[in-house]
Amino acid sequence: MAHSIDVRGGEALADPSTHPLDNAVWAALAGPHAPFAERLGRAARYPADVYDFAALADPADPAAWADLRALVGPGTVVRVKPVEEVPSGWDVVGGGLGVQFVDTALRARPAPEAVRLGPDDVPEILDLVARTKPGPFLKRTVELGTYLGIRDQGRLIAMAGERIRPPGWTEISAVCTDPEHRGRGLGTRLVRAVAAGIRARGDVPFLHAAAGNVQAIRLYESIGFTLRRRSPILLVRSPEHRTR
Repeated sequence: MAHSIDVRGGEALADPSTHPLDNAVWAALAGPHAPFAERLGRAARYPADVYDFAALADPADPAAWADLRALVGPGTVVRVKPVEEVPSGWDVVGGGLGVQFVDTALRARPAPEAVRLGPDDVPEILDLVARTKPGPFLKRTVELGTYLGIRDQGRLIAMAGERIRPPGWTEISAVCTDPEHRGRGLGTRLVRAVAAGIRARGDVPFLHAAAGNVQAIRLYESIGFTLRRRSPILLVRSPEHRTR
């Protein structure tokens, strides 16, 4: 079933900052994922073993950056998005460009062969992630939502799950398949199954990918996701000393 979703984000709103996907990590940490939040004023982050992102209520607000520095401490490297510029004293040490897609025509349906993954499966998950590199996945990331996997003779060969949850939305993430089992549509089946669970509780699926990951982008567009926005992802180091 197709959904009628406004993919223009802030451009369709009187106040662009009100769309939860424009600042999805902050919206999640201030909303459904508040129990995970390490927060100080207008800055927040996930625990370091859950998800390696911090967030600012308003990336253009110097006070939010001051709160982030106080939260993470001096000389600490954190990942933030969407951020165009950093204040004086902060150093950009890495980064890239990401793309955000929303579900507009995905055929969501359960995958009977999929199994629910949990903390006991983390060693296998981390091994699969290390070999396929779908993006950040840490020891406690599995706690963020439902993760589904497909096994072959008991071995985990494909997975996908839920990561950040802004109000009304849930991100599908960690979509990966063992190289020896690609070409069988396992990732697509898992994306559809995870999306079915997201829709069942009234949320809309969305996802992110690296802007250069052409293969993933083509797949997501082919199964019913629509590009919503591009935004930078920065790896930044906090100032060693307090700035005024």
